[in-house]
Amino acid sequence: MAITINWQGSDMTERLLCRTVLCASVAVIAALTAHLGAQGPRMTSEALNKLAAKATPHLADGRPDLNGTWDRLGGIEFVRPQTLPDGSVCVLDCGGAPAFPPGGARAGGPPPGPGTVFPKYKPELAARVKDLSDRQVETDTLLRCQAPGVPRIGPPNKIMQNARELVFLYDDVNGPFFRIVAADGRAHRKGLPASYLGDAVGKWEGDTLVVETVNFNEETWLTDNGAFHTKDLKVVERFRRVGDTIQYSAIAYDPAVLFEPWTLRPRTLWLSDQEIEEPARCEDRDLEHIVDGTHHDNPR
Repeated sequence: MAITINWQGSDMTERLLCRTVLCASVAVIAALTAHLGAQGPRMTSEALNKLAAKATPHLADGRPDLNGTWDRLGGIEFVRPQTLPDGSVCVLDCGGAPAFPPGGARAGGPPPGPGTVFPKYKPELAARVKDLSDRQVETDTLLRCQAPGVPRIGPPNKIMQNARELVFLYDDVNGPFFRIVAADGRAHRKGLPASYLGDAVGKWEGDTLVVETVNFNEETWLTDNGAFHTKDLKVVERFRRVGDTIQYSAIAYDPAVLFEPWTLRPRTLWLSDQEIEEPARCEDRDLEHIVDGTHHDNPR
């Protein structure tokens, strides 16, 4: 998505290029830009290093304590405004190369951004990926207020943990979601219907929680741009608490369609004293206003 707001003297020219089915007004974007620009980055590498250097707390059973609300610059904070030489304010995709080629959405290529890599599909599936990508506003269920799926939803915003299980809570742009992760040696449940977020079980490998999730439906994608999967998708996530941070990583396995397992960009979460809140209701009212198939990438 490329959003540019131009101010020229007292005569303000508002130019909003919003390549998404959810377009905010120029006034809202302008206010948000001013607010985020004044705040500066909420978390720096130096601050993360200080948090990681703290002692790692453990529960009575000796396991690392993952309880807490964990921040990761989620939600609208993927917006990083920059003032350009001509005086305009660029909100997203300010690195020079356009997010999309002329004429529409990216044709199944890797999404932009540091450390972001698109899943590698088998060659015979390239046309299907491209077709889904070109028609993302029609085919992506995330744009219809459905659960994002795993690993697309990303790490949880809040974790509640005891010796038997963990509960992951999400304050997502599509609404509130939860996952229950058995961690007492139980196997995956039998006879469950396939679902958006699957069936998760966890185990400890030293001080790292390893979560394996299976039994997905085929309604979700791994990420944007047509990254579909089959019902046999398996996702393995790892959580390792280091001080007041969590090192998070995930790998998606789907050998029926992927040339190789897809490793997501690692994430660092940090402990927050800000409690999550009920997100705004997700309501799709944009279909009748869609002009073409352009779309922005997953802000998660």
